[in-house]
Amino acid sequence: MTPSNSRLELAVGAFLLLALATLLVLAFASTNGRVGGGGGGYEVVARFANVGELRVRAPVKIGGVAIGQVKSIELDPERFDALVTLSLDPAYGAELPADTDARILTAGLLGERYIGLGPGGDPEPLGEGGEIIYTQSAVVLEELIGKYIFGGGDDAESASAPFAPEN
Repeated sequence: MTPSNSRLELAVGAFLLLALATLLVLAFASTNGRVGGGGGGYEVVARFANVGELRVRAPVKIGGVAIGQVKSIELDPERFDALVTLSLDPAYGAELPADTDARILTAGLLGERYIGLGPGGDPEPLGEGGEIIYTQSAVVLEELIGKYIFGGGDDAESASAPFAPEN
């Protein structure tokens, strides 16, 4: 083996180690510094008629500040609604009023979906495993365009009703 070959192999090895370290840093940064399954959160449930493109691990925000994430999205086999389990930071989740509302919002015009919470004024807190009653489903852009092109009807009025319990 000549000295130039060993230098080349050393440079390639150093480059691969640097690439692996960079990937590990990016993976850690994409989990917001959380390692593991993300357990230990304060869990509440919200029921929506339509979750649109909401995904598991989507942020849950109050006033633009992330306080948790979507843990799971399931279909209720009896009522055919989407049951969304939210895992909230216990520092904030334990203090949420019982009449807190939840909306599925979009970051920007075509951005990612997230859940925005609006704390109410009830002195009674929303308990662990409680259900957020006042919800507003996702606004699906394709449905809005279809209503605009083909005419509204009664659905347009009911879709704009804010925070009606979706039971």
